[in-house]
Amino acid sequence: MKQLLEKNEKEILLEDRSILTSPLQRRSFLQFAGVSVAGIALVAAGCKKDKNDTPIQTGVTLDFKDDFGVLNYAYALEQLEAAFYIKVASAPPSAFTPAEKAYFQDIQFHEIAHREYLKKALGTAAVGSLEVDFSSINFADKASVLGAAKAFEDLGVAAYNGAGKRLTTPAYLLAAGKIVSVEARHAAYIRDLITPGSFAANDVIDANGLDKAFTPTQVLAAAGMYIKTKINVVGLTA
Repeated sequence: MKQLLEKNEKEILLEDRSILTSPLQRRSFLQFAGVSVAGIALVAAGCKKDKNDTPIQTGVTLDFKDDFGVLNYAYALEQLEAAFYIKVASAPPSAFTPAEKAYFQDIQFHEIAHREYLKKALGTAAVGSLEVDFSSINFADKASVLGAAKAFEDLGVAAYNGAGKRLTTPAYLLAAGKIVSVEARHAAYIRDLITPGSFAANDVIDANGLDKAFTPTQVLAAAGMYIKTKINVVGLTA
């Protein structure tokens, strides 16, 4: 098992290297998501632990006992973000400029790529599709859309930062690091649309110049207002 893990990690590192050196464009990111996930899926197939047979009658379960729980946690958040940006891109506020419409289209494709990347990596261990609730967002109003986008992106960055320490497989940690760097770019762009120069304000950057990190409990509590599906959390001790 150790040799299989090391072999696949090396393959993933070689396959994914291009994302660090190439511009993050829609097509290249989608290609990355489709290609590099094959390597991670092999690790998942070789190292997957037996699933808990305890039945859960409603909702989805995030079991933080292993890496698959953390990946499903990220997958749930990416489902939420993708659903939001798909809705915005399909009918942007009339006050959006052509440039803003184009940027939100690109962010939409990034979030879809993140969602599909994690879904493929998880394989049969992936939780089901979440039902979202965006009733608190006025999608016809630019300020409401930007405010929601800011909340989603800031929360996404803090969520990945807080979850990284829970991952034990280097390949998964590498993938999470690449995703959170993209989320941070989104967050910086959205923040500057709302208030120029606020891309690294004190509410998201600590005294050491580092992005803040939130625990899964904090993140799920904040995201809960946008998710109808019941989320059952197992194995979370901190």
